[in-house]
Amino acid sequence: MLSQTISMLTDPASWTGSGGFIARIVEHLQISFIALALSLLIALPLGLVIGHTGRGRGLIVGTSGALRAIPSLGLLTALALIIPGGVANAMIPSLVVLVVLGIPPILAGTYSGIDAIPAPIKDGSTAIGYSPLQVLGRVEIPLAVPQIIDGIRSSLLQIISTATICAYLGIGGLGRYLIDGLATRDYPEVLSGAVIVIAIVLFFEILLASLGKLVAPKGSRESSHN
Repeated sequence: MLSQTISMLTDPASWTGSGGFIARIVEHLQISFIALALSLLIALPLGLVIGHTGRGRGLIVGTSGALRAIPSLGLLTALALIIPGGVANAMIPSLVVLVVLGIPPILAGTYSGIDAIPAPIKDGSTAIGYSPLQVLGRVEIPLAVPQIIDGIRSSLLQIISTATICAYLGIGGLGRYLIDGLATRDYPEVLSGAVIVIAIVLFFEILLASLGKLVAPKGSRESSHN
């Protein structure tokens, strides 16, 4: 099975065509990045407001825990049956599931990044005449960027990994290899799809982790090296 998997992954023909690896990767990343963008639109402003004002901290803990506990496949199936046209238009329930999973890490990362900024820094910014919006935009957000990126990283990795189950509704992506391969007992196809998903996750893990270190404040970078 391993030799057949390697042969499939190294065969140029496997990477071309409408059902080839490249086409499936594009489909997979397309829905993943759409879900990430929607998650950012919801979670990032909310996290900034909660982190800046200190209000709604209990909302973060309760909401994040509840959303993380929802079984993805069960929610996907339920939404496909509940949403009008959800079975025919599988993109809608798929995006809802992925956004539900993508919101908690971004929300938690944004809130915790701003909340971790020492109070004297915030108070000093106010003392020199910064308005609340200026404190948020010029002080809190720049200092919280590494934690925000870390939340985005966790969100994207979870979305990419979970997007495989969305192929259950027929939207395409790398999950097709897992579902179709299991249906026909073509285990090299299943393993090939799994290997590509893992490789993509590792790529974005390294990329965003490196970006987080790059944008970290100079003092925190030096302390991490020490």
